[in-house]
Amino acid sequence: MERPTLFMVCTALVIAAGGIPKGYDEGGFSAAVGLTSFKEDYGLMASEWTHDANGLANRTANITSFGVLGAAFGSVFAIMITDRLGRLRSWQFLSILWATGTLVQVFSSGIYGLLLFSRIWSGLGAGGLCVVTPLYLSEIATSKHRGLTVGVFMVFLLSSLSLGFFINYAANLHMKATREQYRLVEAIPLIPVGFAFICSFFLSETPRYYALNDSTQESLHVISKLRGLPESDPTVLQDLDMIQTQVRENAQQLKGATPWALIRETFSNSSYRQRYISAMTMQIVSQWTGGNGITYYIPEIFSYAGVTGSSNQLVSSGVYGLVKLVFTMIFAWGLIDIFGRRRCMLVGLVCQFCAHVYLAVYMAKQPGDATNKSASDGAEALIYIYAMGWSIGLCTIPFLYSAEIFPTRIRAVCYSSLVSANWFMQFAVVRVTPNMLVGLKVWGAFAFWGTICAIGIVVLGIVVPETKGIAMEEMEQLFAGRWFMAWRARKDFDRDGPFAGNASNEKVEEEWVQTKRY
Repeated sequence: MERPTLFMVCTALVIAAGGIPKGYDEGGFSAAVGLTSFKEDYGLMASEWTHDANGLANRTANITSFGVLGAAFGSVFAIMITDRLGRLRSWQFLSILWATGTLVQVFSSGIYGLLLFSRIWSGLGAGGLCVVTPLYLSEIATSKHRGLTVGVFMVFLLSSLSLGFFINYAANLHMKATREQYRLVEAIPLIPVGFAFICSFFLSETPRYYALNDSTQESLHVISKLRGLPESDPTVLQDLDMIQTQVRENAQQLKGATPWALIRETFSNSSYRQRYISAMTMQIVSQWTGGNGITYYIPEIFSYAGVTGSSNQLVSSGVYGLVKLVFTMIFAWGLIDIFGRRRCMLVGLVCQFCAHVYLAVYMAKQPGDATNKSASDGAEALIYIYAMGWSIGLCTIPFLYSAEIFPTRIRAVCYSSLVSANWFMQFAVVRVTPNMLVGLKVWGAFAFWGTICAIGIVVLGIVVPETKGIAMEEMEQLFAGRWFMAWRARKDFDRDGPFAGNASNEKVEEEWVQTKRY
C-alpha cells in the first residue's frame, strides 16, 4: 500500500495551519468578546447600555462580524493572486497579512475604530488562507490520498475553533480581568501559525503551479521529493504527465474565454443555469439556518439555554466545537460517499429543524432559566444536535456539491462566485444575529432559523439530485430533466445510465468515480 512520505506529511501539516486563523476567530476571538476585561475596554458592559439594548447588539455585532467581512474580501483577493504569486508565496503573504492585522487587533487597547480596522485587515488574510490552503494541499496530494490530505485543513480549522473556547475558559479562570487577559487569548494563534510560516520556507511550490508556468524540471523535482522516489521512477513520470495533460486540457477549454463570457454561458444554458441556481440555493440555506452565526455567539446561546456561569458556558462551547469537529470528519472522510450528499444534507436539515423548534419553544417560555433542570438540559442537548446536523449536512456539502456539478470550462468561475457568496452571507448572518436575538426576543430568532430549515428541506429536497457515484463528466445527464423533477434524477440515471444493468458495472463505476474525484 502506498504511504505518504515524511516530507509529504510535514508539508501538509505546515500548510494546513492556514486553517487556524479562521477557526480561532470563530472560537477564540468570539469567546474573548465575552470576557469582562474585553467588555470593559471596548464599552460592552450591559450596565452602560441599560436603555439601548440594540446599541449594545450593534457594537458587539460590528466587532465580531468585521473579521468575517474581511475574510469575504480576502477569499476574492486570494483567487486573484494565486496564479500570479504562486500557491506557496500567496500562503506566506496572506499569513503575514493576517498576523500583522492580529497584532494591531491585540494592541488596539480599547480604541473601537482601530479594532474594527484591524478586524478587517486580519480577516483579509484569514479568508485568503481558506482559499489557498485547500488549493495547495489538493495539488500536492496523490489521487488516493487527496480527500484525506485536504481534510487535514478542516481538522486544523475545527480543532482551533474548539481549542479557542477552552483557552478562554483557562484565561477566565486563572487570570485577572485586565488587558493582558484578552490580549493573551487573541495572540495565542500567532504561535503555531508563526512556526508554520518559518517552516514554509523549507517547502516547495506545487508541481501543478510549475506546470502552469512551463517549468517542467521544477515540477518533476517537486513530485520526486513529495513521493520520495527518484525523478526517473515511472510513478513520478506518470504523475508529471497527468498534471501536464490536465493543464493542457484546461488551457484548451478556456481558450479565448473571459470571466464575463463564462458567466453569460452559465446563465444562457438551461442545464448550467439549473445547476448554478440549485448550488446557490444550497449556499443561502446553509448560512440562514443559523450557520456560523450561532457558532460565533455560542457562549451567549448556552446562557439562554440555562447554562449558568461564564466558565460553564465556555466549557459547553468547547464541547460544541468538538462535536462539530468529530461529525464533520466522520462524514467528510467516508460516510458522505456511503449515504450520499442528498441524504446527509436532508438528515442534517431535519436535525437542525428539530433543534430550532425545541429551542424556540424553550426560549419563549423560560429563556436562561436553569431551575427547570430537565428542560434546560434538553435545550443544551439540542444545541449539540444542531451542531451534529450542521456538520453532517450544510457545513461541507455545499462546497463539495458546488465543486463537482459544473463542467471544466465554467467550474472555476461558478465555484469561486458561489464560495464568495457564501462568505458574504456568512458576514450578514454574523452581523445580524445579535440584533435578531434582541429584536425577536431570542425565541423569534430560533423560529426564523427553523422556518428556513423547513423551507430548505422542501426546496432542496426538490431541486438537488444525488451526485454520489456520478462522474463530473456525466453531470449533464443528471441535470437534463426539468428542475422540479431533479429529486428523481439519481433514480432515473441508475436505471438508464451507461453503468446501469448489473452489480459489477456499478462497482466499476464507483471505483472509476472515486479515482476521478480525488
